[in-house]
Amino acid sequence: MNRDFLIEPVEEEFFQKPTLQLAQALLGCLLVKETDEGITSGFIVETEGYMGPLDRAAHSFGNRRTKRTEIMFGKAGLVYTYTMHTHCLVNVVSAGIDEPEAVLIRAVEPYTGVELMQRRRPVDKQKNLTNGPGKLTKAMGINKEDYGRLFYEPPLYIATGYEPEEIAVGPRIGIGGSGEAQDYPWRFWVKDNPYVSR
Repeated sequence: MNRDFLIEPVEEEFFQKPTLQLAQALLGCLLVKETDEGITSGFIVETEGYMGPLDRAAHSFGNRRTKRTEIMFGKAGLVYTYTMHTHCLVNVVSAGIDEPEAVLIRAVEPYTGVELMQRRRPVDKQKNLTNGPGKLTKAMGINKEDYGRLFYEPPLYIATGYEPEEIAVGPRIGIGGSGEAQDYPWRFWVKDNPYVSR
């Protein structure tokens, strides 16, 4: 797989896709975060789609509009960060204005700035560095201050990566208590990639 390419943000138009299509299109793309400490990046290898008002697992279920979820009602390509169990999680806002849908980035395969990632999140096994939504944000320095940024310009952005050979599909993780929504096959991952969360 050729991974020698110019790292630059995708165009805003990249995000103009139905949410579940975007969740799959993000696989293989590069997630990049620039900080004063340095630049880290990783290939997105696992995502989950959240389908808004009709999705019991979505923060915006029933069109719930709060200070936290307000960004979900904005345009596609915005950064939605929030804290869950002390961990910061990062999402790509999707769909149209006032259609509060999003894609959770669940795992990445480290690409650049790996030493910096390891300083931020020391682990015994390399695969444990970014194989979960809270792990990757800590390793990459993604935090609540990134809320509302644009995913197509620095310091936090999506860049073109590679085309996965095979994408696997299954139910989302960690959304017990969301009724039938916990069985929807809206999690996508690069098949056999060691950095997938499980």
